[in-house]
Amino acid sequence: MRNTSLPPMGTGGGGWGHRLGNALKTTVLLAGLTALLLVVGERLGGPQGLIVAGFFVVVMNFTSYWFSDRIALAMHGAQPLDYAEAPWLHAMVERLAARAGMPKPAIYLLPTRTPNAFATGRNPEHAAVAVTAGLMDILDQRELEGVLAHELAHVKNRDTLIGTVAATLAGVISYAAQMLFFFGGSLLSRDDDEDGLAHTLGNLGVLLVAPIAATLLQLAVSRSREYGADATGAQLCGDPDALADALLKLERGAELMPYDRAPATSHLFIVNPLSGGAIMGLFSTHPPIPERVRRLREMSALTPRSPRAWRSVWA
Repeated sequence: MRNTSLPPMGTGGGGWGHRLGNALKTTVLLAGLTALLLVVGERLGGPQGLIVAGFFVVVMNFTSYWFSDRIALAMHGAQPLDYAEAPWLHAMVERLAARAGMPKPAIYLLPTRTPNAFATGRNPEHAAVAVTAGLMDILDQRELEGVLAHELAHVKNRDTLIGTVAATLAGVISYAAQMLFFFGGSLLSRDDDEDGLAHTLGNLGVLLVAPIAATLLQLAVSRSREYGADATGAQLCGDPDALADALLKLERGAELMPYDRAPATSHLFIVNPLSGGAIMGLFSTHPPIPERVRRLREMSALTPRSPRAWRSVWA
């Protein structure tokens, strides 16, 4: 049964301090990924490469801010879900959005059986929530509402801009590094240079390190967002246990049916859609599910207490 003694919205993680922190993280992320692109451009093309990379960075930063939500949805083949197709789902999202004091986001469907969901958009007025076909197959209505509340929490907390910018720019860096290997080495070596071998090895090192560095930058801003969205989402739906139960099912679903389309966007999802062992877990964009569930269970146990006690769970 849902708890009715939860504190009102506004005491969770969506305050001005959280939003200011997200703005700072976005700035740091843009600066870091921009520097990576400039380093790759200069290393491979010298001054001309630096100029080309600089122009490319300006275009990509503009694009990632204004269109990264559309790009993220297109990467996964997401299609708009009309009201007539799932009126109950639209009603659920509308009710949660009203509870959060924000406009109802657009709803999209991803054609995959892997159960998962993500939110995107630069602000609450330009937001979308995407759910997979498999999500609605394995969750009951209570658990689904917990997942949707988590995603709306990302929008409310202004997390979605960080996520979509990271997905767009990190994906570009990784893709550019891969494509450069198809130029037959012409960009990787300088035949007229006595230190041509050292130069080539240095360039190869940059191409190998750049995608890893982009991933590490994503990790720096991704994990804390999930804890915050769990807290705000549980508060929004009024049932921390529902979200905890859903996370356990989604983790199992991701293990059985990994989803590796557009890996650069994996941090957008409520649970990591990629498969991986213990070593890959070190590079996961998500905090461990058991820890997230533990905090939600503790949050549920503290519901009769003050909002201050709730916040202590996520400190």
